Amino acid sequence: MEAPISIVAAAAIFGPLASLFTLKMLLLLFMGTAIGLFFGMLPGLGGKLGLVFLIPFTFGMDPLQGAVFLLSMHSVVHTSGGFPSILFGVPGTGPDAATIVDGYPMAKNGEAGRALGATLAASAIGGIIGALYLSVLIPFGKPLILAFGPGEYFMFAVFGITFIAALSGKSFVKGFVVGLFGLLISTIRLDPLTGEERFTFGQLFLWDGIDTVTAVMAIFAVPEFLFFSRRDTQTGAMSIVPPDLGGLLQGCRDVFIHWSLTLRTSLIGAFIGTIPGLGGDVATWICYGHAAHTSKTPELFGKGSIEGVIAPETANNSKEGGALLPTLLFGLPGSASMAILAGGLVALGIQPGPAILADGGRIVWVLVWTLALSNVVAALALLVSAPLFGKLASLRSELLLPSIVMLSIAGSYIAGGAWQNLIVFLALGFVGVMLKLAEWPRAPFAIGIVLGPIAETSLNKALAIWGPAFLLRPWVIVLMGLSLAAALSAIYRHRKGVAAA
Repeated sequence: MEAPISIVAAAAIFGPLASLFTLKMLLLLFMGTAIGLFFGMLPGLGGKLGLVFLIPFTFGMDPLQGAVFLLSMHSVVHTSGGFPSILFGVPGTGPDAATIVDGYPMAKNGEAGRALGATLAASAIGGIIGALYLSVLIPFGKPLILAFGPGEYFMFAVFGITFIAALSGKSFVKGFVVGLFGLLISTIRLDPLTGEERFTFGQLFLWDGIDTVTAVMAIFAVPEFLFFSRRDTQTGAMSIVPPDLGGLLQGCRDVFIHWSLTLRTSLIGAFIGTIPGLGGDVATWICYGHAAHTSKTPELFGKGSIEGVIAPETANNSKEGGALLPTLLFGLPGSASMAILAGGLVALGIQPGPAILADGGRIVWVLVWTLALSNVVAALALLVSAPLFGKLASLRSELLLPSIVMLSIAGSYIAGGAWQNLIVFLALGFVGVMLKLAEWPRAPFAIGIVLGPIAETSLNKALAIWGPAFLLRPWVIVLMGLSLAAALSAIYRHRKGVAAA
């Protein structure tokens, strides 16, 4: 007598979970999670460098054990990346920059604990939803991935750029100008169509463009270095109040209070992660813009809105589940980090592709559970240790500032791989200081520099394949309509706010 289909399906899904609950597997998962938290907390390191560092240590391991070790490290990098973003205004990795926009103001307003609690809860829930998203879409992955081409990528970029209006504060014109500046900076590289140098001034390190991590750290971190001395001159203490348990728990509650936003941005992040080539920066900024666009209190964004912390943090972790789908099933890495992870899996003897599902997808389901469990473990570990890390923010700035500056400079060098990035870091840092002094928004710059290359490259490919007719593709029309609606709505709300003022 054949077993019911539901029992067979349950065995396929929950059976691999038993593989994780062995002493060696759990030890590898905990070790990988701890290393991932370390790489996420130090500015400029991130998941790519962590994978490059760990892959040699997996040689000779059992393939499944090595895969769990690598994925547990990579999946939690952004969970800890929110700590330097919130406490010091320095992004741990590129995608963490979106958390700075509201996380750091919350810390300066005495709500560091609340912001950190929201970061941890949102990251854990985002990771779990990303794992669920991966598990549900495994049977439907191929048609979903094939539905998107260069035309859709271009419209995704346009959709993200339209959120500049929502992130411009009181002045849409200022935000638009800063966003255009980010787009202009993104053109410094080899022309993707002709291969000719474009604004590189003969410098080889600029052929691939301005490093995103370097640019984002410069715009957001350098101004904070110079304004870091804003503290009580009598006590020498900084204005940031160390997080306490009450604040942390309040932040966790906020994630559930804003459950609709948490769910939406988790799904959006996972969906964007599914599309190869978009990456984590796109997911976090689009989700941040979506939160600002749909919030009942958009005027609080940039000044310390808890929604502005929840949205990018859920997307940061949920996108990993989405990115695993094309990586594992079709060998199409969803991001640069996933490309390195795929290389590590191949070295272990795990070949990404449709054949990975041949034995019922045991390896895939083990990785799904690894993704979910490592996010929960990371959130709990950081929740317990958050007050200890938070006390760093109460140290005298004379003691703390040199360490943060050196870490940021080292991170800029490591991320870009060339000493000339330090010059770019200082030059864009000066721009960031000027924007802060003039009270111009800096978030639109990040959107411009992140989405500019994607928009340009995708537009060239779409025109080469379909010509202007790519605008008639179904998903392009849908995204075009969403972009237009988002832009008109944001501009209307800005004008309404100005009129009310």
